Amino acid sequence: MEDTRTGQAAFFPTEGPADTAVGLGFRFGDKGTHTSRTLMLAELAMALEAIPDGSERHAYANAIIEDNCLAKATEATRRLSNQRLGELYGLDVQVTLFRVLRKLWAMDEAGRPLLALLAALARDPLLRATAEPILGLSPGSEMQRDGLRANLREAVGDRLNDSTLDKVVRNCASSWTQAGHLEGRTFKRRRKVQATPASVAFAVFLARSVGFVGEELLQSAWTWCLDCGETESRELILEAKRLGLIDLRIASDVFEVGFGRLDPALGRE
Repeated sequence: MEDTRTGQAAFFPTEGPADTAVGLGFRFGDKGTHTSRTLMLAELAMALEAIPDGSERHAYANAIIEDNCLAKATEATRRLSNQRLGELYGLDVQVTLFRVLRKLWAMDEAGRPLLALLAALARDPLLRATAEPILGLSPGSEMQRDGLRANLREAVGDRLNDSTLDKVVRNCASSWTQAGHLEGRTFKRRRKVQATPASVAFAVFLARSVGFVGEELLQSAWTWCLDCGETESRELILEAKRLGLIDLRIASDVFEVGFGRLDPALGRE
């Protein structure tokens, strides 16, 4: 997808409603989970398998810490895993973003890595800062760690020392690998991911949550993360409508998406 904006700005309109986004579950600032952990895709899958849909935060904490549903070796690791997963995904039925993620997760097994990535991008500014140098690579190109490092330094200033910044680069590279955008161990190369109707629906939900409207919903960095241009995004959002995931109204000068099918609370907007 062609996008003339750069950096984290591509994820937000010029004047996005930050308060509204925070209320839905977004996180902002210069701190993030990727100082110590990655996308934690496997742990997220285990947690969602173990804990019933509709559970509040304490139920996830009990399952992870007391019941050890993630099979961690020590209590300290279980507690830290619970904290970091909560930072990345919310793990609480009270968090709108997490409710939508969990609903789509159950419907789209193939798209789960992309769903997790989108949620983590919404909640971790550090991961979000690395999107441009990853997404800007052509398939087969080698990832340049200096590009990730430069974007992160711009995002956090001098808050992180060089050693921590290098760790964030490694963790973010691992997360993009878990999501499918990179492959390889020592030398990571870009690969194209395959978007799904559910992942495009989630991307459009996130875009609208931060203030994009109309056709912009298919043109923001949230959709760019899925490696699909506007034409493919339009085809997939139409398929999401056909599958009953969303409501969609398209006319000559109208492009409106409703998410009440995913979350009744969103239908009362």
